[in-house]
Amino acid sequence: MAAVQDGQVESDAEKETKPDASNDVAGNSSGGARSMSPNAASSASGAAKAAAPTGPGEQQTLLAVLQFLKRSKLLESVDILRREAGLSDELDESQTNDGAAAGSGAGSQGEGSVDAASLLRRVSVGGAAATNIAATTTSKGAEDQPDVSIVLSAYSQQGDPALYQVYYSGLKNFIESVLDCHRAELSQLFYPLFVHMYLELVYNNHEHEAKVFFEKFSGDQECYYRDDLRVLSGLTKKEHMKGNETLLDFRTSKFVLRISRDSYQLLKRHLQERQNNQIWLIIQEHLYIDIFDGMPRSKSQIDSMSGSLAGEARREANKAKVYYGLLKEPEIEVPLDDEDDEAENEEGKPKKKKPKKDNLGSKNKKQDPNAPQQNRIPLPELKDSDKLDKIMSMKEATKKIRLGPDTLPSICFYTFLNAYQGLTSVDVTDDSSLIAGGFADSTVRVWSVTPKKLRKVKSAADLNLIDKEADDVLERIMDEKTASESKILYGHSGPVYGISFSPDRNYLLSSSEDGTVRLWSLQTFTCLVGYKGHNYPVWDTQFSPYGYYFVSGGHDRIARLWATDHYQPLRMFAGHLADITCTHFHPNSNYVATGSADRTVRLWDVLNGNCVRIFSGHKGPIHSLAFSPNGKYVASGATDGRVLLWDIGHGLMIGELKGHTDTVYALKFSRDGEILASGSMDGTVRLWDALKAFDVETDDFTAATGHIHLPDNSQELLLGTYMTKSTPVIHLHFTRRNLLLAAGGYNSQ
Repeated sequence: MAAVQDGQVESDAEKETKPDASNDVAGNSSGGARSMSPNAASSASGAAKAAAPTGPGEQQTLLAVLQFLKRSKLLESVDILRREAGLSDELDESQTNDGAAAGSGAGSQGEGSVDAASLLRRVSVGGAAATNIAATTTSKGAEDQPDVSIVLSAYSQQGDPALYQVYYSGLKNFIESVLDCHRAELSQLFYPLFVHMYLELVYNNHEHEAKVFFEKFSGDQECYYRDDLRVLSGLTKKEHMKGNETLLDFRTSKFVLRISRDSYQLLKRHLQERQNNQIWLIIQEHLYIDIFDGMPRSKSQIDSMSGSLAGEARREANKAKVYYGLLKEPEIEVPLDDEDDEAENEEGKPKKKKPKKDNLGSKNKKQDPNAPQQNRIPLPELKDSDKLDKIMSMKEATKKIRLGPDTLPSICFYTFLNAYQGLTSVDVTDDSSLIAGGFADSTVRVWSVTPKKLRKVKSAADLNLIDKEADDVLERIMDEKTASESKILYGHSGPVYGISFSPDRNYLLSSSEDGTVRLWSLQTFTCLVGYKGHNYPVWDTQFSPYGYYFVSGGHDRIARLWATDHYQPLRMFAGHLADITCTHFHPNSNYVATGSADRTVRLWDVLNGNCVRIFSGHKGPIHSLAFSPNGKYVASGATDGRVLLWDIGHGLMIGELKGHTDTVYALKFSRDGEILASGSMDGTVRLWDALKAFDVETDDFTAATGHIHLPDNSQELLLGTYMTKSTPVIHLHFTRRNLLLAAGGYNSQ
């Protein structure tokens, strides 16, 4: 059961209400009792008074509550409740003895199925009484409500299958008759109630009634649930449900609806007047109603946030503090290069002045107030080669083009021709010197983008002959005989779905259908480690911006955090209801974002493994993620062709970019964060004005209610659309000078 708590519906356990599964109900009720507050007695007694226990059925219900309190050793609450309800000790004891089996069943998981069933037969809850008690408990204070509701849930009975159509039609007629301002919010009930009522009929072997119910009401559901309904239509027998993980999740997890208090009171009053217990019980058991104070939301506001397998995200799920700021950059002096100054002076322009470069070197010297502690998670120390690379990066940054609506980037497209092996993934190194592709024939191929060819390290025997003190020792250890423009890496036994270069360009990760993630050396072009933790295909993997750590996600719906020197995962991020299709590290490396086929984006804290953000709004599986360079925002792209923008600090959707006609498979922010590039399976690259898109006011009310009015300004934000002949865009990369690189395999069909 669930009850309203501070404007929200809370649950202590996920339960089934059918007689053959009532051992779960009994066991969970016992567990929930331990958290009952001292105020529970007053709430329970209030419920007793409201119910006016004059009938035998109502008296039985109160006795059951008393037994529950006794088993929980809440004797003071028992005395108060008995006194308020006017029950004698003798009556209570005699009933307790008669129901001893039921009592033991509620405390024991093993014997619960028989005992709880007998208790269901003994206790007859009248329709009006049950509704009154439920209404009283939901309208009371805070901590004491869920427990009484859990007790009552143990006595809920399956409704008459012939009346399910009547129940649903009655609610539908009521919702369609209310004021427009409430109709949009209450209409959110249609889909979860339809699914649970259908599943309840199937689960109890009422195949004919279930089929008629589905045919009559499936057409009323929102279009973005079409794929889910197609899966649902194939579940016509109880046996079908056992093997369907998605539907199992839907049945055991709470579907979240965000409704204003006025709309909720309207719904509750209607269900009480009609004594519609079956609908009320499904709402209590399977739905989480997140109630907020304020004006009801509009249809467009609701539609923008709806669509995921479990409804919207709960507001409290996005309240945790997130340290989205960037870490302080190490202090590295950037030596000025005279040649660079001369190059800038070719056209007779004045030379660049020193302060320009010095400023860039000290850009992040001040600590960002929203940044995590520098040592919040251990990061690898910078090697000399890393420092040199950072210096090169800073010098390149001084020459980058400042992008904006009037200065769009040039785009260089890498087309993989004759990719009969099936190109599945692409990655480019940070310095844009190497490009790699994962293929359906289980291979990984690496190409050099620069004139410098790929070489292997010499054999051990040859390395012993090298003078290790020589200045050019790093050059001497490379074998010129092995130089080539590309290398092929063999090792996987299934299609390679994800690849990622390490920041220092020494390693490459690849994830595959074979359930493994492999770490390859780009010095020897051999596999160093095979990480085995996933039991199913691994759809994506990505290195941390600082190296050492990496994340992977796949069909098992669990993302794993690894370190290159550990063969077991350091963290497991569990919570998604479907495949994890894409993963991405936050720029400060303290958080990991995952996109899933359950149509949500989750943000995980690397330090403790907690989920700190849940973003819902996509209408299809998510396939691409990108963090803004300042770490404040994240963009997501999905099969619905939309790009959604999220404010990490407030936990809000702040933008919606519409224009693509197929899956958005690649997203990338420019180096200065002013342009967002999106690549799609529709064969186009689109450029968006990121600065304007993020220029949204988020006041205290918006942050409190968790929703915002999104302007439909996609056309204003779209800066350019670039079409390929017939090449789906599966990767995007901005070079250090803000040139945009795009890649995809030519589709000849």
